Amino acid sequence: MSDLLYDAAVTDRDVAVRLRVDEGETVALLGPNGAGKSTVLGVIAGLVPSSTGQVSVGGRDLAGVPPHLREVALLAQEPLLFPHLTAADNVAFGPRSRGVGRHEARAAAHAWLERVGVAALAHRRPHQLSGGQAQRVAIARALAAEPRLLLLDEPMAALDVDVAPALRHLLRTVLADRTAIVVTHDALDALLLADRVVVVEAGRVVEEGPTADVLRRPRSAFAARIAGLNLVAGRWDGEVVTQGGIAVRGLPSEDPPGPGEQAVAVFSPASVSVFREPPGGSPRNALPATVTEIEPLGDRFRVRAVAGGASQPVPLQAEVTAAAVAELGLVPGDLVNLIVKATEVSIHGALRPTWGPRGTDTVGP
Repeated sequence: MSDLLYDAAVTDRDVAVRLRVDEGETVALLGPNGAGKSTVLGVIAGLVPSSTGQVSVGGRDLAGVPPHLREVALLAQEPLLFPHLTAADNVAFGPRSRGVGRHEARAAAHAWLERVGVAALAHRRPHQLSGGQAQRVAIARALAAEPRLLLLDEPMAALDVDVAPALRHLLRTVLADRTAIVVTHDALDALLLADRVVVVEAGRVVEEGPTADVLRRPRSAFAARIAGLNLVAGRWDGEVVTQGGIAVRGLPSEDPPGPGEQAVAVFSPASVSVFREPPGGSPRNALPATVTEIEPLGDRFRVRAVAGGASQPVPLQAEVTAAAVAELGLVPGDLVNLIVKATEVSIHGALRPTWGPRGTDTVGP
């Protein structure tokens, strides 16, 4: 049974998305800034009006239902706690708004504060809490409202890096068997929290599937980027050929593209070598590129580069040793050849957006 069915468009933002979340499932909504992720959450929560379409939760059509009656809780990047209330009273607000008595609501609040690990802070007001503590209280407040659907809009984006792991572990615990959508830019969040991934780019769903599958075999540029993989998109003609003329050979997967169809070539930065001149030897891909950045990565270095002309740039990455960087004397702006064996490249048929072209005003395939 699908707990959330979302089939709606916001015309003035050019966001038209179809989405489902099954009961007890957590879905990670991924995509670049401005893709439309927060717009989708806003429509579900009743904060952004849709132009057309339908949204239902638990089989109940939410058209005309005010936000506080939707059985939906939205947790944003900032905790947004009521500044004049204590942590306990913030958490008790949800049960009280449902008509629960004061004593019972406070008991529920303390139980949730205990569960998220901040029961000792129940008497403090928001200005007396750290960022991580406040976000834990906000999680408790959202869950104490007993929502049918929980929406989390990058809940760890505003936290220090030393606080995020503990909160991620907490969310993994409290989201078990709950129906939820998590908006994130972090592959680790998706892997640890989500059963399924939906990727949105330019206001359309471009990819979806089980989390591990999408991050292992991405077919969209954004999914490849957060998975740390290279992706070259183009047309299939025995090799993937981009509009700029870059050609990449590889091994077709179990879902190979047909002749002339859109396809993607996916390969790991660790499989890419960097040379000043293309070497001879066994068949391999040699991609002329310009180095844009050299980034330390533990005991290795990530070399970021762009292949193709300025009009059709293809961002690529190579993971090489410090010795290789020193031997080649690499600096940004250098012209290099990125070499990857065809056996290290996986070819997939490209997925198309589930809705029509941008600018479409109607709901439909």
